[in-house]
Amino acid sequence: VEVNVFRRRHACDKDAAQLFASEGAKVISVQDHSATLYDASGIDIDALIAWQTENGKIKGFPGAADVSPDAFWLYDYDIVIPAALEGQITAQRAEGLSCRLVLEGANGPTVPQADDILRERGIIVLPDVICNAGGVTVSYFEWVQDFSSFYWSEDEIYQKLDKIILNAFDDVWNKSQQLKISLRTAAYAIACERILTARKERGIYP
Repeated sequence: VEVNVFRRRHACDKDAAQLFASEGAKVISVQDHSATLYDASGIDIDALIAWQTENGKIKGFPGAADVSPDAFWLYDYDIVIPAALEGQITAQRAEGLSCRLVLEGANGPTVPQADDILRERGIIVLPDVICNAGGVTVSYFEWVQDFSSFYWSEDEIYQKLDKIILNAFDDVWNKSQQLKISLRTAAYAIACERILTARKERGIYP
């Protein structure tokens, strides 16, 4: 699997590029605010993050070629992960993408017209409401722990997060298959159903 990652400005402990590389994927292109890097044979992600940690940016990393920012969207790869800014996948970029899967690691990285184009082209988009929900879910875990004055281990946090995200994905996937709609539309449909059910059972106020 070849992956392109449009990443946030700062490194984190386990970012998307690291997670994919650790599972055997080949990360061929990475982009941040300073540069777009490319290596068809795969970028050494650990070395890149060490470089970014020291220099505050990926520009100048000696382990990959520094290419044009627009080239990031044109390479032949399996997965693209826009994980920084909104509105990055425009209609024009959607027409040129060669991937099979878009994982929205940012808030609103795909414009509506591009969403339609990707669906018509058979490219699956895992929407931000699921793909980018890890942070807010763990924030909820932090609130629960603080409120209740008990604490989970890091492993327990990951187990709980995996369960919630995987269950959410299963619900959205099944709804999309049932109604023959996109994953994004399926997520909205489930959200509306749950809100209406809650209002019917509990009323406007809890």
